[in-house]
Amino acid sequence: MSLLETKNVDYYYQDGDQRRYILKDASVAFEKGKLYSILGQSGSGKTTFLSLISALDAPKEGTVLLEDKDIKEIGYDYFRRNKISIIFQSYNLVPYLTAAENVLVPMSITDNELPANHQEVAYNLLDYIGITKDKANRLVNQLSGGEQQRVAIARALATNVDIILADEPTGNLDEEMEQEIVDIFKELAHTHNKCVIMVTHSNEIAQQADERLYLRKGVLKTDE
Repeated sequence: MSLLETKNVDYYYQDGDQRRYILKDASVAFEKGKLYSILGQSGSGKTTFLSLISALDAPKEGTVLLEDKDIKEIGYDYFRRNKISIIFQSYNLVPYLTAAENVLVPMSITDNELPANHQEVAYNLLDYIGITKDKANRLVNQLSGGEQQRVAIARALATNVDIILADEPTGNLDEEMEQEIVDIFKELAHTHNKCVIMVTHSNEIAQQADERLYLRKGVLKTDE
């Protein structure tokens, strides 16, 4: 059984009598323990696809399934709060909070069972992805771009979900930091058995994934 799956998913805009498809008949299955990449040019539908599998939007047709159950039945709010985490290109951190406080935010709203000492968990997660305790206590806007992306990864891990989505996570980073972030994703998939789905426009980044998907004009294809 797949962990996450889309079946015949369509997304379109109605333009008078005409439908303009952003995604057409997208069907794909994702498993734990793998790093996936979704490669496509700007406007190909990558971010739309990520929005649908993260329940930030709903498909016009078709279904998104978590362990064979429609996420609409699970409840979009519940699914977002307890089943997935998203890492954004622009980090989306709270600028007036420290790195540790940013990691604590999702822990305060999830229904998932977590260790009692949330602050200790936050520091441990930040240490795991390379943020010292000194930097963990700094406001995030005092950290470099690469450090902020690491904080965003720690925040994504805070609720101990199985599915981690990353939207152009290396887009604002230099080449060395880019590779470090991809290596973290690989470890999360292969060592910690997470399902990591990474959207990118970089062919070099995409090729490092275990499985590659391509979006062209709204059509999702497997590795060629």
